[in-house]
Amino acid sequence: MGGGVVGLTCAYELRRDGFEVTVLDRSEPGRGCSWGNVGWIVPSFARPLPAPGVVRAALRWMFDRAGPLYVRPRADLALARWFWEFRRHCNERDHQAGVRALAPLAALSLAGLDRMHGEGIPFEMHGAGVLFLFLRLTTRDEVWRDLQLMTPRAGGPRALERDEVRAMEPRVHPDVVAGIFVAGERHLRPESFMAGLLARLQAMGVEVRSGEVTGVRRRGGHAAAMVTMTGEVSGDLFLLAAGAWSGRLARSMGVHLPIQAGKGYSISIERPVWQPGHALYLEEARVAWSPFEGSLRIGGTMEFSGLNHAPDRRRLEAIRVAAARYLREWPAGTGEREWAGLRPLTPDGLPVLGRLPGYDNAFAATGHGMLGMTLASSSAVVMSQLMRNGSCEIDLTPFRPDRFG
Repeated sequence: MGGGVVGLTCAYELRRDGFEVTVLDRSEPGRGCSWGNVGWIVPSFARPLPAPGVVRAALRWMFDRAGPLYVRPRADLALARWFWEFRRHCNERDHQAGVRALAPLAALSLAGLDRMHGEGIPFEMHGAGVLFLFLRLTTRDEVWRDLQLMTPRAGGPRALERDEVRAMEPRVHPDVVAGIFVAGERHLRPESFMAGLLARLQAMGVEVRSGEVTGVRRRGGHAAAMVTMTGEVSGDLFLLAAGAWSGRLARSMGVHLPIQAGKGYSISIERPVWQPGHALYLEEARVAWSPFEGSLRIGGTMEFSGLNHAPDRRRLEAIRVAAARYLREWPAGTGEREWAGLRPLTPDGLPVLGRLPGYDNAFAATGHGMLGMTLASSSAVVMSQLMRNGSCEIDLTPFRPDRFG
């Protein structure tokens, strides 16, 4: 249930492991949040969103439509509860525990992608690394500390001073005081990955259907079929991977998953007059740059406005304003395409992976937030192991669906 990057990657691993698979998506598989994001595959960046200092910064940003975070004022008790739980996790202990929990999952991601590429799934991928840009040294030091907790590997993070940053990217603004370069990190063009994955699934005999799931037909703790707008779809095992819609779908199944939609935006520039030599992350502004073949994508911001794709022009302008603080010029091109998509966010910043409470044959792989591309391949591997064998190669305790009560 769900045709985004996590759902389709899980479908691929399950089919590869011998399962007969049907994918159900509410609209057109592969066209949601997985289509127009910046496509980062960054194990070293696998950090939970709640962190020390985030609440203070969020209060400053949340009602400013030009800030990195915006909350559209509305009466929403579920959202208020979500923010209350989020606030509880914005401490050093929970943040570091989240980093440690994500590290082994993130460590599997690059090998999983390489295997998929080697098995004939075509997609555009780049491996020039990621350059983090900082306006404050204190922020650089906080990020550096988090990076040290991730699984060490060759070509890990390297702290850079101002002159070293400018030597790597000459168009960096003088206000940038430091950087961190992480070699070996990658980014892919998400629409090429989704198109290649869909084509491969269909060639493998996976049935892909459009039609919203509205409920479940169950016998005690056993799910017998999903009820959709076009009829029932029966099965032996069910996997909920519906992204930002997972909370709503879980409720229809009698399960509580506090997942909120965090809307992100991107601007894709065709044939830009210049490209950075690496993927860039503007840390304080929370804006990412991904150079692709013949285009450049710049994305970021977080908007809480419910399950809708309606764009806010001021959020797109915020990306442009942020870019001017870190780079000396905007890379004009022959055309621009603007996009918005919904990220599935949990209050503790960790994905939901495991068996759904109350069911013996229903599972979840959702809530990956801004790490969907990074964690999709590794989540798919462990979920296929879990659904086949009842266990998997990493400890899924921090990600269990019943942790929310």
